Amino acid sequence: MFDKSTWIRLPRNVVVGHGVLDEAAAAVEELRLHGDPLVVTSPTPAEVAGDRVVAGFSDAGFDPRVVRIEEATFGAVEEVIEVAASDDVGYLVGVGGGKVIDVAKMAGEDVGKGFVSVPTAASHDGIVSGRASIPEGDTRHSVAAEPPLAVVADTEILADAPWELTTAGCADIISNFTAVRDWELAHRLKNVEYHEYAGALSRMTAEMLVENADSIRPELEESAWIVTKALVSSGVAMSIAGSSRPASGAEHLISHQLDRIAPEPALHGHQVGVASIMTEYLHSGPKGQWQDIRDALASIDAPTTAEELGIGDEVVIEALTTAHEIRDRYTILGDGMSEAAARDAASVTGVI
Repeated sequence: MFDKSTWIRLPRNVVVGHGVLDEAAAAVEELRLHGDPLVVTSPTPAEVAGDRVVAGFSDAGFDPRVVRIEEATFGAVEEVIEVAASDDVGYLVGVGGGKVIDVAKMAGEDVGKGFVSVPTAASHDGIVSGRASIPEGDTRHSVAAEPPLAVVADTEILADAPWELTTAGCADIISNFTAVRDWELAHRLKNVEYHEYAGALSRMTAEMLVENADSIRPELEESAWIVTKALVSSGVAMSIAGSSRPASGAEHLISHQLDRIAPEPALHGHQVGVASIMTEYLHSGPKGQWQDIRDALASIDAPTTAEELGIGDEVVIEALTTAHEIRDRYTILGDGMSEAAARDAASVTGVI
């Protein structure tokens, strides 16, 4: 008897392009939401975009409330929840980078109210995905949450963001190559459910970034357009799959471990990019596609070595040999690598 079913939650409005920040209120009005918005932002994003978003909602007849956070912490989430729980708040609008958006997403999930994503940097696919990640001490908590009701991504603002944030977003997408490989491997060896369409969409998104790597340059709005479309596609793939599998494999486990043990971790996207070079090597061997991943990262000025990440060689080796302990997710790392195997993967690929 056939009894399969699925429930896919996707953003209802995705508005991307030059000057679309001023259409944020209109994009939300089309959703027929009740109540007024709570705009969650932080100091710099507020200057870049948040104040304009608040003014736009006010001009459209709404009475927006504002919470400005300093850091992405559980304390910040509680602060937002306290305001968001008010009866007059109908939904949340996260205006900022990944940290602000994750706080708004997690707070909205807690109070049962939707949120709208207004990114000011294209630094990772969290701007569209149904997951939120908050650091606590030397670890990072990743939880399921509702995807945004709408995404408003102004490419003029995104192109103006620090270049390293854009390259981190690109590297995050390129790492989808190895995430899908790990998902397929888990399907074959552990009978983990695999979604062909979500896997194909995620892989295609990574291919789009690699093929357009030469066109991604600082302060070029076309670059912001390419990267944002890729981030949206990656987030949609995760929504279709109902998990982060299409965009998170061994390379993300390694990055999460680096967050825990490195004295000064690098940007998330940069770490998963470097980790994907090594995990692709583990999947396909010396003559595999790891060199294509490395070359694509290098062409967009993203790090390809431990030194460029600002992380010591021994820390990378420790992360490789212990990352499998991070969570119960089968990847190419299996039940752990030996130190010798880790050194081989890191040295052959030039990471150390």
